[in-house]
Amino acid sequence: MSSGLGTIERGAARVDVSDKRMINARADVNQLLPLKYRWAWDKYLAACANHWMPSEVSMQADISLWRSPDGLTADERHMVKRNLGFFATSESLVANNIVLAVYRHLTNPECRQYLLRQAFEEAVHTHTFQYICESLGLDEGELFNAYREVPSITDKAAWALEHTRSLEDPDFRTGTPAADQAFLRDLVAFYVVFEGMWFYTGFAQILALGRRGKMPGIAEQYQYILRDESIHLNFGVDVINQIASENPGLWTDQFRGQVRDMLAEGCELEIAYGRDTLPRGMLGLSADSCEQYMRFIADRRCAQLGLAPLFGASENPFGWMSESMDLTKEKNFFETRVTEYQTGGTLVW
Repeated sequence: MSSGLGTIERGAARVDVSDKRMINARADVNQLLPLKYRWAWDKYLAACANHWMPSEVSMQADISLWRSPDGLTADERHMVKRNLGFFATSESLVANNIVLAVYRHLTNPECRQYLLRQAFEEAVHTHTFQYICESLGLDEGELFNAYREVPSITDKAAWALEHTRSLEDPDFRTGTPAADQAFLRDLVAFYVVFEGMWFYTGFAQILALGRRGKMPGIAEQYQYILRDESIHLNFGVDVINQIASENPGLWTDQFRGQVRDMLAEGCELEIAYGRDTLPRGMLGLSADSCEQYMRFIADRRCAQLGLAPLFGASENPFGWMSESMDLTKEKNFFETRVTEYQTGGTLVW
């Protein structure tokens, strides 16, 4: 009953933790306990502790700055719109992959518990860009259709979707080396490249604006998204490494080479996007420094997967980004909330 929706086996034995596996498990996926992968459960709890909603962040300063003719330079406006254009639909692409591909084939209930939380977070992130679009009075068609109109964004989306093509087939099943590797490639594409590499140029650019007191509401929301994405990435890396550990026949030299090629391709696509969003230097950023940052990030992702580095890029040009990613160094998460967070009090029964 790997889907969890099969016929109940009456009188079946209770779940043995040794039968729980990441893929192709024999254990009933409807039974969360006993836990086997505590790291997955801990990430679920950490994600819940990160809860936020975009409408709790004030956009008044951003609205005033955006409406002012002298509020932002033309290059800053271009960068903001390109950023929003990429992220507006990217979160939905990731959510679709989680719900329609990853969840089906990951046969561990504690990992599925995290995926349910991540799917909600992707919805919150998509909500964020709707909220920003509405607050600033942006052209919603331009923003949400950018992934089909802006080549540097289209190229990334098309590359990612190519890696879910086989998994989209309703008859696709894991259980063979070829199918299991296809599933692993999908995990690398979306967790390591899409969320773990492609989001970081945008994070650096918008947070650089925020460091100078510009668009503080958007910068704050990006900071919260970055908190979420750092857990998404680490969860994905743990899943990939756990599957490889349990199925050593999948993680062959040839497959490792394919993964390194994927990271290299993803890096080049992001470098092209960085040059599109930042044609001229500003805010202490340049297309060249974004390229250096992406090569540094790509090598970090290689290290997390136990792969040799692609570039040998040991220097991070945006050292200040480390503080944005380190939750222990940040201000209190609720410190800048414009309203008290409520649960039951906001519900209409």
